[in-house]
Amino acid sequence: MGGEKQYKNGRRKSKTRRLDDDDQYSGDVTKSKKTLKKTSKVDKRPKSEEMEKPLKKGETPEIEVLDIKKENFERALGQPKSEDSDFQMEKKKGKKKRKDDDFRVEMKGRGQKRRRESERTEGVSDLAEGHTAEKNRKVKREEEEQVDQAPEMKRKKKVKDEIDMEAKIGNEGQAVSVKRKKTKEELEAAKVLKMKKKEEEEQQRWRWWEEEKYPDGIKWKFLEHKGPYFPPEYQPLPDDVRFFYNGKAVKLSPAAEEVALFFAQMLDHEYTTKDVFRNNFFKDWRKEMTHEERKLITHLEKCDFGELFQMHKDKVEARRNMSKEEKQIIKEANQKIVEEFGYCVLDSHRERIGNFKIEPPGLFRGRGEHPKQGMLKKRIRPEDIIINCSKDSHVPEPPMGHQWKEVRHDNTVTWLASWAENVQGSCKYIMLNANSKLKGEKDWEKYEVARKLTTCVDSIRSQYQQDLKSKQMKTRQRAVALYFIDKLALRAGNEKEEGETADTVGCCSLRVEHIALHERLDGDQHVVEFDFLGKDCIRYYNKVPVAKKVFKNLRLFMENKQEGDDLFDRLTTSELNKHLSSLMLGLTAKVFRTYNASITLQQQLRELSNASDNQAQKLLCYNRANRAVAVLCNHQRAPPKTFEQSMANLQAKIDSRKEQLAQAKGELKQAKKEAKENSDKKLLAVMEKKKRTVQRCEEQLLRMEVQATDREENKQVALSTSKLNYLDPRISVAWCKNMDVPLEKIYNKTQRDKFAWAVDMTEADFEF
Repeated sequence: MGGEKQYKNGRRKSKTRRLDDDDQYSGDVTKSKKTLKKTSKVDKRPKSEEMEKPLKKGETPEIEVLDIKKENFERALGQPKSEDSDFQMEKKKGKKKRKDDDFRVEMKGRGQKRRRESERTEGVSDLAEGHTAEKNRKVKREEEEQVDQAPEMKRKKKVKDEIDMEAKIGNEGQAVSVKRKKTKEELEAAKVLKMKKKEEEEQQRWRWWEEEKYPDGIKWKFLEHKGPYFPPEYQPLPDDVRFFYNGKAVKLSPAAEEVALFFAQMLDHEYTTKDVFRNNFFKDWRKEMTHEERKLITHLEKCDFGELFQMHKDKVEARRNMSKEEKQIIKEANQKIVEEFGYCVLDSHRERIGNFKIEPPGLFRGRGEHPKQGMLKKRIRPEDIIINCSKDSHVPEPPMGHQWKEVRHDNTVTWLASWAENVQGSCKYIMLNANSKLKGEKDWEKYEVARKLTTCVDSIRSQYQQDLKSKQMKTRQRAVALYFIDKLALRAGNEKEEGETADTVGCCSLRVEHIALHERLDGDQHVVEFDFLGKDCIRYYNKVPVAKKVFKNLRLFMENKQEGDDLFDRLTTSELNKHLSSLMLGLTAKVFRTYNASITLQQQLRELSNASDNQAQKLLCYNRANRAVAVLCNHQRAPPKTFEQSMANLQAKIDSRKEQLAQAKGELKQAKKEAKENSDKKLLAVMEKKKRTVQRCEEQLLRMEVQATDREENKQVALSTSKLNYLDPRISVAWCKNMDVPLEKIYNKTQRDKFAWAVDMTEADFEF
């Protein structure tokens, strides 16, 4: 009988302890216990049938309960177990406290066990259920608290993450990948390293603007380089990639196959749908074919480039999916090429070459509806190249089995190599990089000539105003052209053969069809409406009120002319520039354009800038001044393809930041109230912290709103063209110094290197 009681106690202790301590059964055992209780009272099925019953979700396997019974029975009798289960081994290893509890229970008197036996035997299921229910209620309360706190914790984490992300957002609003925050020591070390690197760059920089200039016409005294880098030779197609003509596979000669691949690579481009492009391509392609191929391939429509196009797409995809290691190998190989061919020695200084690679062969595209689009740009050979270097330098070696067309030693030019391309017959050059001495000197001289124009521009304007009344038609036409170049910053335009280039025009080549005269339009008198294609086939459309004398002369020029006739039929660009040179040494139509662009920037910055504005507002003022110049010079661009999505993302960030600001202000208000009621220093510190949070949110919100305004205003305006080519950089450097704006906000590193001469020599009081 005593053994039976011990067995019951052991079973009760085991089951109760398991319910109390084991997490595996803390959540699901309640249902299982109810099942056991119900089974012990009403279920009278044989055990074999009960064992075969499939388990429901949440039930405890009966075989496991039996094992527990057996374990406790053996412990009560003091008999050793034959083998420990994994479950029991885990209990032995990790739950020492539980064993101590078992030991204390076993040491209690037998009388105490008898007194509790009947109560606990009858209520074992109820006890287990009650104990488990209490634990479940506790877990549920904790879960409910976590659920209640989750939105607040999630919001705080989101605010913190977005604030951290904002710190990583650049001028263009694009976030970089979030990395581990650096320690103070790491940040200080990085700062010191950056400063040291900057100092080394400054020490290595060639301060050519501090040296004495060479006599006029002399560009250098010593020049040595390795020559141009030629693209690799064509590799024939693999055997499984075939070209088909009229449904049959055709093996092309290497020359014809290469040109066919050029066309196949463009099948997804609209160029290959244009008749001009297709006709020019097919004409030049047939020139590369053998006699047999020309005899066979007579219609482009019967050509199937599908497999060639698919091979091209696969290669593009493979390049896109390259691993970091593969990309690094390619990068290192390219860097070796740069180290060998990308530098030259100019007057004992190592200078970077801009375009040292020969352009590979391909199909000419041109801009707009160019009449020569689709023509074959042939492969450039060493025999086409003219090398320029100093006499006492090592002449670059041509590729094996080839020789240069010519080697010159001309120190009055700045190019290192030149050749003539076959499509338009123009000369191509290899020049030094934009931050080199030769390029920098050229820029400096250009802006200095434009500055000189400020001293005589009034007399020039007075002169062409008088010429508007001249008795000679040629003089009147020149005066009106100068008026347009001065007031509208139009390009002069160049003479060109009809049908050789796209139909782009400048001031001197305007035709009658390009302008319309309105006595009154939109409330203005004497309005000229311009509509023509300018450089790079960019449309120039403008409605401009002009002086009455100019309007009358234009009407006179258009008399008895057809739409296709020249407006200035007695004026050429060369004659105009010759006249300008007589007014001021070095003056051309481009100098006028540079002068008007730079003077407009300086005037706009004076009108728009406010020293009390924050940095974001100052940058908006600068970009608006730059935009005024870009509009004057007709520097347009198509809106980026991702513009709408980018603006939507930015607006979402603005809305989110507004919500955070409202919440931060509410928290600040509460903190002020608590600090007012209690003068505790901790509450005052909390209030100051909330103030800083509100201030930071306001600054970030303002920066985002300014950024959105800036993007919207400049979505179709190309600011960089005028900034790099028409605006004297000294104006921007002086403005940055006066407005306390970092130059890095205006020019990136490449641009700062290009204008290093201006950065070094410009003071805050510079005037153009």
